Amino acid sequence: MERTLRPMLARLARELPRDGYLYEPKWDGFRCLVFRERDEVDLRSRHGRELARYFPELVEALAAVPRDFILDGEILAAGPAGFDFPALLARIHPARSRVDRLRRETPATLVAFDLPAVEGCNLLDEPFSERRARLEQLLVGAPSPLRVTPLTSDRRLAERWLDRLAGSAIDGVVAKHRDLRYAPGVRAMIKVKHERTADCVVGGFRWLSDRALPSSLLLGLYDQAGSLVHVGVASSFTEAERERLLETLAPLAVDLAGHPWEHGFLIGGNPVGRLKGSAGRWTPEMERDWVPVAPSLVCEITYDQLDGRRFRHPGRFRRWRPDREPSSCTLDQLDAPAVTPAELLELR
Repeated sequence: MERTLRPMLARLARELPRDGYLYEPKWDGFRCLVFRERDEVDLRSRHGRELARYFPELVEALAAVPRDFILDGEILAAGPAGFDFPALLARIHPARSRVDRLRRETPATLVAFDLPAVEGCNLLDEPFSERRARLEQLLVGAPSPLRVTPLTSDRRLAERWLDRLAGSAIDGVVAKHRDLRYAPGVRAMIKVKHERTADCVVGGFRWLSDRALPSSLLLGLYDQAGSLVHVGVASSFTEAERERLLETLAPLAVDLAGHPWEHGFLIGGNPVGRLKGSAGRWTPEMERDWVPVAPSLVCEITYDQLDGRRFRHPGRFRRWRPDREPSSCTLDQLDAPAVTPAELLELR
């Protein structure tokens, strides 16, 4: 098979399907296709980007598997507190010396979950149950950075994964029918994500670039010292919602002096960089692109992944919470379950 093979994708569903499905954790890492042929190992991202130079420990482990194959999986990186997406991002560095250092400090793991080909045999049209069995055979006795993802046919167990493990390097569950063929580039799998919510204090808002309406809400949660920590934004409002937001927020606009963020926010920077619409660093010497408001409003938002205690992507506004005191909205809402990488990889 050509190295232009695209990975099979998943479509989002509200609940896990029944009857004939097998369930896997949905890992929060880098999707990766592995092409192993003779003495060459090539790692490719979902969009075809070369990854091998950044993960030499995975290349070495894959080269030690004594067969040729194409493997589909997810790259994860382990930091002191467990699997760590910002640490994984940091592995993508151009300097060889930095790559060598980081492979020791935040070693990578490749969690394999499908096998499109092995020993020159095209398995795309084989049922998933057969590909999975051959994947397990392929990686029997493989070096420790290579793991086969946990799998269950028990829908109730998969639902427990959703409820118990959200935020611990798993952001959902993937369902594959036993008879599913490998369909490159097609959303043939099913993914279900656990909806996570937080009650956040609105500390400000940003304007749209082309008209005087709010584009996003700046959200905060209080830490143990009583400081309002900027944790992310909420966006994706309709035009009518923006107009109602302006009516609500305009009377609460205040001077920067005395505001919890008058000296800046995200001073340490965002570990995943400035994503479109996401939380961005601001200090007083920078141009102010936001309007401070009195931290008196609380809203409930839904979100997906966290990086530390910050929303990786913009949250989605759900409703106002007039019944909540702003001071009761604390960072511990974002605490992830304490699950070690070893426990995650041996889910039962």
